[in-house]
Amino acid sequence: METLNVALGARAYPIHIGQGIIEQSGLLIPYLRYPKVAVVTNTTVAPLYLQRFTKPLRDAGIEVAEIILPDGEQFKNWQTLNTIFDVLLERRCERSTTLIALGGGVVGDMTGFAAACYQRGMPFIQVPTTLLSQVDSSVGGKTAINHPLGKNMIGAFYQPKLVLADTDCLNSLPDRELRAGLAEVIKIGLIRDLPFLEWLESHLEALLSRSPNELQYAISHSCANKAEVVVADEHENGVRALLNLGHTFGHAIEAGMGYGKWLHGEAVAAGTMMAAELSCQLGWISAADVERVERLFKRAGLPVVGPAMGADRFLELMQHDKKVQDGKLRLVLFKQIGQAVVSDAAAPEEIVRAIDARSAHV
Repeated sequence: METLNVALGARAYPIHIGQGIIEQSGLLIPYLRYPKVAVVTNTTVAPLYLQRFTKPLRDAGIEVAEIILPDGEQFKNWQTLNTIFDVLLERRCERSTTLIALGGGVVGDMTGFAAACYQRGMPFIQVPTTLLSQVDSSVGGKTAINHPLGKNMIGAFYQPKLVLADTDCLNSLPDRELRAGLAEVIKIGLIRDLPFLEWLESHLEALLSRSPNELQYAISHSCANKAEVVVADEHENGVRALLNLGHTFGHAIEAGMGYGKWLHGEAVAAGTMMAAELSCQLGWISAADVERVERLFKRAGLPVVGPAMGADRFLELMQHDKKVQDGKLRLVLFKQIGQAVVSDAAAPEEIVRAIDARSAHV
């Protein structure tokens, strides 16, 4: 097991990464303020891991309330969030009860938001079971639900007490989900860590074949990078926005196509190609750089072209992005491969050309 630290002073917390640690209750119990927890999971993860996770807790005398949500991005909304609150109230959970997210990014985001809201704040723990959640969404305290007009527009910054990432959980992950998670891993290399990007280019096949050593390295390296950014800019007033490479375009794809049609990582990959295309138009990177990014996403089995939504629809949805400032759209673009920047330098017609160049056409 490897342990990293998110150094946020009094709110600092560890990230444990390793094989078989989902059943090690000794890693969790020191972080419980009261011998009662509520575990939030979904209909896909529950049959695989819920009993394996909760049995050691129950054996240690911890009372466990189980909350099983429907699976899918389309359920990341107020109605599903109220399902969590219903059980918390029915089971008389207190402010000292710990809420635990056992699942992927949707479960983690909703559980964290519920924890931030219930009785104005209760402790919560992240136990991510997908690659995307292990490398990205479980770390940093971003919690949210979706709105039909925009993804993750309603939420809170609320840090967990602990992140427990069991790499064995990735063995049950469908190939499509694994590839989608790799988009967030590749993103780290593209925005701030060129040596890591070069490592990914050399070890991508090993990651796709789920080699334990390579997966653990990729997860720990991604988390270490993200932890550094979060510590520097917890509330995304500056450098943390760089972690949204491809996300402004990608969130528009997810909202425009209907949540759940495109996986988050798939939309981010296509959105990153739009960002690369626009950066090339601005003269910041070369066509060869764009081809390099495209080649890596293709090898990972990720889309490099967005859906045929039309540039006007893209722009409409992108105006709801959290990086819009004073009504002006700001995008994460490439100054060079391995160095990203938040910029409003692109004119609307340039953004349209980049979208058209990287969108399917009916």
